[in-house]
Amino acid sequence: MATYVNDLRLTELATGEGSGTWGTTTNTNLELIGEALSYGTEAAFSSDANATTTVADGSTDPARSLYYKVTSGASLTATRELTIAPNTVSRVMIIENATSGSQIITIKQGSGATVNIPNGGVKLVYLDGAGSGAAVVEATVDLDLTGTTTAAALTASGVITGSTVEATGDTAAGDNAAMGYTAAEGLILTGQGSTNDVTIKNDADADVLEIPTGTTNVTIAGTLGVAGGSTNGVAISQGAIAIKNGGAQSYIDFYCESSNAHYARILAPAHSAFSGNITLTLPATTDTLVGKTTTDTLTNKTLTTPTLTTPIANAGIQLKNGATSAGFLEFFEDSDNGTNKVTLIGPASTSDITLTLPSSDGDDGQVLTTDGNGVLSFATVGGAYNSWLVKTSAYTALVGDQIIVNSSSAVTITLPASASAGNTVIIKATGGGTVTVGRNSQNINSVAADATILSGNAAQLVFVDSTIGFLEI
Repeated sequence: MATYVNDLRLTELATGEGSGTWGTTTNTNLELIGEALSYGTEAAFSSDANATTTVADGSTDPARSLYYKVTSGASLTATRELTIAPNTVSRVMIIENATSGSQIITIKQGSGATVNIPNGGVKLVYLDGAGSGAAVVEATVDLDLTGTTTAAALTASGVITGSTVEATGDTAAGDNAAMGYTAAEGLILTGQGSTNDVTIKNDADADVLEIPTGTTNVTIAGTLGVAGGSTNGVAISQGAIAIKNGGAQSYIDFYCESSNAHYARILAPAHSAFSGNITLTLPATTDTLVGKTTTDTLTNKTLTTPTLTTPIANAGIQLKNGATSAGFLEFFEDSDNGTNKVTLIGPASTSDITLTLPSSDGDDGQVLTTDGNGVLSFATVGGAYNSWLVKTSAYTALVGDQIIVNSSSAVTITLPASASAGNTVIIKATGGGTVTVGRNSQNINSVAADATILSGNAAQLVFVDSTIGFLEI
C-alpha cells in the first residue's frame, strides 16, 4: 500500500505495487519535487479566524512550495495563526504575509515555537516536524554573512554591529533615522521625530545635543566649550556665557549692518580697576543705553533732588507720593517778590481720578464744571437746570440738561453716568419719532431697562439712589 510519510508528501509505492502505473506516479513525484522548489500562493484564511493548511498527499498543493505567499479571502482584524500540517513534515520555507487587514500572521506546526510575520513581511523559516510538539523557527537568526552583501534596503529589529559603517549616498527629507555621505557635505545625519529630528546622547542615555523637529536650531543640554572652554575660551551653558581669555581683557564686538564696516565693543575693565566681581542689570524693556557724553531721552527714571531748568516732559509727568504726603506740585512766585508758593496736592482717593481740561479759556464769569466723568468745561453759573437743547440725533445728557428731541425718526438720549441723588434731566419728544432713554447702567423707575417717550410726551427724571435709579416725576 502506498504511503506519504516523507517531508514533501510524495507517493511511496510498496514492493510490487503500481504495476502499469509506476511511471505516472514517478512523473507526478518529479513534478511535485519541482513544485517544492517553486513559488506558490494560497488564500489560506477564508475568514477572519485562525486557519490550517495541510500539504496534500501525492498531489499538487501551494503549501508545498518553497516560496509560499499567504493571502486571505477576508480582511483580518487581529493576529491570526496559520498551522501547516501534517506536523511531521520537516522542511525549509520562505513565507510572505500578503493578507488583507494589515495584521500579523503567526506560523505554527505543533505546540512548539512559532514565528510572527508582519503584514507585507517575508521570513525564511524551517519546520522541525517533531509531531505534536513541532516548532517553527526563523532560519536566519544569527546568520553569518561572509564577504560582501548588497541590500537595497535593510531593516533590523536589533543592534547592527561592525567595525565601520560607511555611507555612500545622500539622505532624504522623509528619512526617519538615516546616515549619509556626499563629497560636498561629508557625513550627513537626518532624522524625523515628534520632538527632535536628531538627538545625540551620552553613555547615561541623557540628551547632549538636540535638533528640534522641523527646525535648524540646536539645543545643547550641558556646557558648550569653544577654543579652551572654561579655562581660557568661551563656555556656554544654560543661562550663562563665560568669556575668558589668555591674558587680555575679554570683549564682544557688535558689527553694523553695512558689510560689517563698524563695530561697537563691550570691553571688560582692566584687572586694576576691580575691587570684586560686579553685575550690570539691563532694563526689562526694549531700550537704548545712555552714554555719559551723549544727548538722550530718559523714560521712567527716578532722579533724587535734581535741578531741572525749563524741563519739557513728553506725554506726561507722574508726581509720586511719600510716606507722609500725597504727590504735589508747587508754584513759586517770582524770586524778586519772595519765596511764597501755591501747592496743588492730590487727595486721599479710593480710586484713580482723571480730570480733562477744556479746549478753550471760557468766557468772562464762567466757571469750570464736570460732567461727572472728569471731563471739565466752562459753564455759566446758573440754577438746577441747563439751557434748553434741541437734539435730532443720539446724545448723552449732562446733569441738569433740558432737551427737546425734534426728529421724525427714533433717537436715543443716554442718561448721565454715575449720577448722584438729586441729579435731574428733562426730555421732551416731538417731530413724530420715539425717544429711547438709555439707562447707562442705572435703573429707571427701579427697573434695569431703557425707557421710551412717545412723540408729544415729556418726562423729568430725577436720580434717587442705586435701587430706584432715575425716577420719572
